[in-house]
Amino acid sequence: MRIDIHAHQIDRLFYSELERLPGITLRDLGDGRQELRRGPATYMWSRPEWFSPEHCLRDMDAKAIDIRILSLSAPNVHAFEAARQPDLARAFNDALLARCERAPDRLRGLCCLPLANVPAALDELERVRGHGQFAGIAMGSSIGGLPLNHRTLEPVWARLNALRIPVVEHPMYPENTSGLDEYELPIRVGFMYETTTALTRMIYAGVFERYPDFPYVVAHTGAALLVLLERLDNGYRIFPDCRRDITRLPSTFVRNLYFDTCAFSEPVLRLACAVVGPERLLFGTDYPYIDADAGHVERLALGPRDERAILGGNAARLFGIADGVAPVQGESRS
Repeated sequence: MRIDIHAHQIDRLFYSELERLPGITLRDLGDGRQELRRGPATYMWSRPEWFSPEHCLRDMDAKAIDIRILSLSAPNVHAFEAARQPDLARAFNDALLARCERAPDRLRGLCCLPLANVPAALDELERVRGHGQFAGIAMGSSIGGLPLNHRTLEPVWARLNALRIPVVEHPMYPENTSGLDEYELPIRVGFMYETTTALTRMIYAGVFERYPDFPYVVAHTGAALLVLLERLDNGYRIFPDCRRDITRLPSTFVRNLYFDTCAFSEPVLRLACAVVGPERLLFGTDYPYIDADAGHVERLALGPRDERAILGGNAARLFGIADGVAPVQGESRS
């Protein structure tokens, strides 16, 4: 069974709301692609065929993917005014779960939370978590500029931890794009900085020490996090501030996290296998923005057991998905 855990909900309501954000302009490239721009860089882009309800399922069939776990891409609900976030989160989640209901054996949903309003976020979590297609929570790398280790979010981490609900991180568009004014650097490089910084803050702040029981999945194979582990550990050894909120080396927390395969790079994926193990990697395609299939995992030639774990077994265990869903039409796989 193949389970794609990094794939995005393409929804007209979400895109229309993004178009209304301050500073966003629309650029039509004339080849069917439309870009939402913020300053000199792309904020989001789309093709009209992506909005077809069947596009995702056809893509899954073509790539022999049994189940996709869909989530909003950046900026999630976090870029909108705090007062609007609860209503928008409800609307976005209802649209996502309704889409999953139409293909219940193929789709699951990672819902969003209006984290600018913590009581509303906890209410929304309670509302959606009992839905049959609910798989977990999708969360940005920051909340309107607020870092994920901010103390106001403690009740959210406590509740997610108590319920052991999976959280899947996705980087946000950088708040400060100074120096990232060309070559699509806010997404190409800024996304990687966002994920790396967010996780470093959470680790040093002790979020994962206080709340060790909820699965946390890091996008894009951790960005630069795995490369920086020794630097983070040296920070703990050298600087008192890096020991203030944790009692052991940062690398010990990193090895309890999960990572998607959306770096797509063979050397990076091999590094992840060496550092955290194949049992901590989850197959992702970044649908529809990257036209990936399972090839980046298969080319690692890890052996049948590890390959099956990465392509679906780990996700089935993590998200509570029962094995034995109907295989892609015309195929039979274990």
